[in-house]
Amino acid sequence: MSYLKPKFAHPRLPKNDLGYTKKEYEGVISTLCAGCGHDSISASIVDACFELDIAPHRVAKMSGIGCSSKTPAYFLRNSHGFNSVHGRMPSVTTGANLANRSLIYIGVSGDGDTASIGMGQFIHAVRRNVNMTYIVMNNGCYGLTKGQDSATADKGSISKSGDANSFEGIDLCALAIELGATYVAQSFSGDKEQLVPLIKAAITHNGFSLINVISPCVTFNNNPGSTKSYDYVRAHNEALSKIDFVPVKEEIVTTYDHTSVNVLEMHDGSLIKLQKISPEWDPNDKLSIVTALHNARANHQILTGLLYIDNDSVELNDLINTTETPLNTLNYDVLCPGSEVLREFVGRYA
Repeated sequence: MSYLKPKFAHPRLPKNDLGYTKKEYEGVISTLCAGCGHDSISASIVDACFELDIAPHRVAKMSGIGCSSKTPAYFLRNSHGFNSVHGRMPSVTTGANLANRSLIYIGVSGDGDTASIGMGQFIHAVRRNVNMTYIVMNNGCYGLTKGQDSATADKGSISKSGDANSFEGIDLCALAIELGATYVAQSFSGDKEQLVPLIKAAITHNGFSLINVISPCVTFNNNPGSTKSYDYVRAHNEALSKIDFVPVKEEIVTTYDHTSVNVLEMHDGSLIKLQKISPEWDPNDKLSIVTALHNARANHQILTGLLYIDNDSVELNDLINTTETPLNTLNYDVLCPGSEVLREFVGRYA
């Protein structure tokens, strides 16, 4: 269920070069839990597209299944959109991209939608260098199915059931870099000062852009010491099992620089450690960033910022020489040039 926002707006709202206010980049009112980090990411996407002067109808929003995949309803209501089945967003986006390369593709996914059922799809989108911005809203749990550990949950973290996670979490950034992603960044949902520029850079990058955003789950990820979530205690849950009570929480926001580790306290008192990359960091050095990611993980830290970029990459459409014209606008003579042309084409492979 979604709720529409009022149509009226203040007449003196700031406008971008297209004459749009931010209102034209918003969606319906969010129905996610109050305090969810996903809403902060949606707001950052709104800011990024507004500041880049992108007309909303030039954007195609793609998603799969999960709390994260609900968020395209909450931004860019006047854009194109496709909500695919669980884990299949990358292949749907690949097909849409090849059919119409004139659109800007923003894929929104979660840690389950990407790192579990969608892992095979994610891998091939990376290695093919599909021209898209792929945003992972990473909270380390399955929110829609009541909080089980996802594939990115930290080893040793305690799930809602009280069991410790026995498996190593998947580092999506390190994996993407190894697979050949040409833009890789990591951020925290509450750090808008960092996240908005990262999204703007990803959208303008020519090739596959991954942004892994740590986005705390306010409701189901009750993991003391987790690097991705709040330790949430549900009031009277055992005594009143029929009540599903989600108290309102304030959004957690932060600003910090690269000179120190930012220890951020969650609502329950548990901590996450954020470390920004130094401005002197060379994002073109693939080997050094992989090493830095491993070192940060060993120190229970989350390395944020632009991790890696390849400015000389060739995106999929250029690689296979697709037409600049959207396929649905091609006329019959172009699509069916005749038997002579077909024989000549087949003859090249005889």
